Amino acid sequence: MPGKAAKITITERQQQILQTFSRSTTAPCRLRQRAAIIVLAFDGLLNEEIATRVGLTHRQVGRWRRRWANAWDQLIDIECRESRAELRRAIEAVLSDEPRPGAPGKFTPEQVTLILTVACEPPEKSGRPITHWTAYELADEVITRGIVASISPSQVSRYLHEAALRPHKSRSWLNTTETDPVRFAAQVQTVCDTYLTAPEQERTHQTHTVCVDEMTGLQALERIAPDKAMIAGKCHRIEFEYERHGTLCLIGNFVVTTGELLKPTIGPTRTESDFASHIEQTVATDPEGSWVFVVDNLNIHCSESLVKLVAEACEVSTDLGKKGKRGVLKSVARRQAFLSESSHRIRFVSLPKHSSWLNQIEVIFGVIMRKVIRRGSFTSVEDLRTKLLNFIAYFNRVFAKPFRWTYTGRPLMKAAA
Repeated sequence: MPGKAAKITITERQQQILQTFSRSTTAPCRLRQRAAIIVLAFDGLLNEEIATRVGLTHRQVGRWRRRWANAWDQLIDIECRESRAELRRAIEAVLSDEPRPGAPGKFTPEQVTLILTVACEPPEKSGRPITHWTAYELADEVITRGIVASISPSQVSRYLHEAALRPHKSRSWLNTTETDPVRFAAQVQTVCDTYLTAPEQERTHQTHTVCVDEMTGLQALERIAPDKAMIAGKCHRIEFEYERHGTLCLIGNFVVTTGELLKPTIGPTRTESDFASHIEQTVATDPEGSWVFVVDNLNIHCSESLVKLVAEACEVSTDLGKKGKRGVLKSVARRQAFLSESSHRIRFVSLPKHSSWLNQIEVIFGVIMRKVIRRGSFTSVEDLRTKLLNFIAYFNRVFAKPFRWTYTGRPLMKAAA
């Protein structure tokens, strides 16, 4: 004797989501069917009537009614606590097939572990003259080593995906060249403290904190044929061949407290005088204010010209000496010490060696490369200059905002249990 059909109860929000699923033209057929079953059951139709409408048997209809009734308490809890999107995902999960056991695995856990171990080894260790593994070469290697008798590249790919290993991808990163760990830690902390105290310094002492660096070798490349616009099924296409029109260097300022790009310098070179002139024109935007510039260890960032500029602007009466001979100008270390003097109205904070990841303006340079340079076509260096200035004005108007800097310069510690 057939059992009693499960009672269906749904809320107004659940009903809206179910109706969306049942009417969708892009959702899987099974999801449309099952959503329609719940809606029709709520309207009071019998299983036989629902089965006729959705093209299933009455037993299948009864199964999905029971599934919904059993999940009702869980769905109500999610609806009360979570967002609409979370509820939508929960309803979709209730109406989805449960995982099936499938066929028994062909490879033992030990074999799978060895396959993943090989994937984590450099290919050179196996005598292969390549930089990284592909699924095909990895499958060939584990067969050659006798780990498995045979395995397909697609199966290797599945194991790599399950283990979250992606040998075909890589990312670049920087190792500092500072050999003294104590000095490195102190420099990192100084830079971080500069960022973290910048809002207070600007509010109380009218001190502008600015990240400065150069973006060199910006090529004015003109494509020899027009681009082809994106259409359905095909991405935007750019002509490979190009004509060179020269290069430019962008010396940029990133204001830490506002996120604006202030008073850039764009020219053919980045010499000692170029950088000193750039700092001079930046300071001229607020001649009476105080300035802190975050810079790397490039020689033009601690040059004789820069020391003289700061000494004149800060009215330092000390004898600067002579470059390579005596006094402040004698060596790079002495010039850096002078430029970083906290008593000066204009001072410089130097990054540790080879640690440009600490300079916030590097993020902005990445944005400029992606949005202006990489796909750009420029008829001349003047055209490149104009487009850079236009983008900087656009960036300040649309995107400019300060970074939420949270790194303090100290090692991150695991939270207490």
